Amino acid sequence: MAKEIPLPTCAVCPVTVPERICRQEKGKAPGNCPSTRSLDILKETLEILKDPDVMEVVRQASIQEGEGYGDKDKGYANIRPIKPRIQETIEFAQKMKFKRICLIFCIGMRKEAEIIHKIFSDNGFETISVMCKAGAVSKEEIGLLREQQIDTENFEAMCNPILQALTANAHESEMNVLFGLCVGHDALFLKYAKAYNTVLASKDRLLAHNPLAAIYQYDSYYRYLKNPL
Repeated sequence: MAKEIPLPTCAVCPVTVPERICRQEKGKAPGNCPSTRSLDILKETLEILKDPDVMEVVRQASIQEGEGYGDKDKGYANIRPIKPRIQETIEFAQKMKFKRICLIFCIGMRKEAEIIHKIFSDNGFETISVMCKAGAVSKEEIGLLREQQIDTENFEAMCNPILQALTANAHESEMNVLFGLCVGHDALFLKYAKAYNTVLASKDRLLAHNPLAAIYQYDSYYRYLKNPL
């Protein structure tokens, strides 16, 4: 049996950032570093990159990343972000020469979705948009009791990310933009969608769709996260 590759834990890497091998050619690495221990995976990655279509996505994404910063001429310590994600999404799609975009959104964010749809259309994209409740399938069809619904007294349609994905596939979307899907529903959409996917915003009902607020306040108001939920 082949020797098992140790699980990578980049998020808690003990090497300081400037010294890491992923930051400089002769950098340091812990024993479970995927840059040094997952050589078969790295080789497979390079083989995939030989596909010209894949290479173009990688290349344009990296160009877009670089264009997201200003003052580069002043040195790395002085760079600053200059573009919001909606702008970068549009620019990347233009770089890729995509013509048709599908906006996959939650009914709770329909007002914002209307604006985003307009922005995409105004920038010349043939824009599809599919809301989470499309299909109008009752939550009772998937075995939920009324008391498990949000509205416990009336018909309530289930979120249907698989339908959203298959609809995007059927209309040959070239890039899907996820906007505010629930945890789990986004996972299902990503599993069944065929086109390239990007996320414009993640749902966080409590924090106005800013999930990082809880992380930023890990030592204060959200210190309960230090204990198992």
